[in-house]
Amino acid sequence: MTDILYTGPIPAERGGELAVVGGCSGGGRSLTNTQNSQQPNTCCFCWCCCCSCSCLTVRNEEERRKRQRRRRRKSQDTRMETTPNCEACTKPSVEEIRLWSQSFNKLMRNPAGRNIFREFLRTEYSEENMLFWLACEDLKREINENIVEEKARSIYEDYISILSPKEVSLDARVREVINRKVQEPTPHTFEEAQLQIFTLMHRDSYPRFLSSNIYRSLLHGGSGTS
Repeated sequence: MTDILYTGPIPAERGGELAVVGGCSGGGRSLTNTQNSQQPNTCCFCWCCCCSCSCLTVRNEEERRKRQRRRRRKSQDTRMETTPNCEACTKPSVEEIRLWSQSFNKLMRNPAGRNIFREFLRTEYSEENMLFWLACEDLKREINENIVEEKARSIYEDYISILSPKEVSLDARVREVINRKVQEPTPHTFEEAQLQIFTLMHRDSYPRFLSSNIYRSLLHGGSGTS
């Protein structure tokens, strides 16, 4: 009997997959390759099914850093809000007010003078310079090592860190010195930076202060602020 060649459609295999015979226009993929291509791909977007994916570790670390930055910024904002408006001082006399125009040192040695000059700096959005100078003066009077370390860290976070809204303007050399000294802080860790900010206020802000309405009103009015 002559064999009859079956030329009809190939029945579907178990599981609903069609067998592939020979080459095809789709690139000649075999059934085995098709099944392999359907395996889950553990890529960086598999947040729900790939707990061991290294991208999850990167993402978690990034979120941790963001939380730290938010906590640091909140702490800085709190300290900024609790900063005293002025130093305790007595009302300056007319003679004291006149002496402030003779030298910047006389102005900075007088608590009332510092308060009024700080008010002027606030109008120029540079009050952080005076706050930094005062914080350095406070640090230099401290003798307790633990408190020195705490205050030095606070000064660094408030006025040196680039993340702080109260960052003062320092050159790269001074910043390098601070980064080295702050590892083992002393009462004089920020002395060089303090001098640079003092010089900046003297040369930049002090001349404008003497010609400002704030100082002229005091000079001509003959009395200081409360």
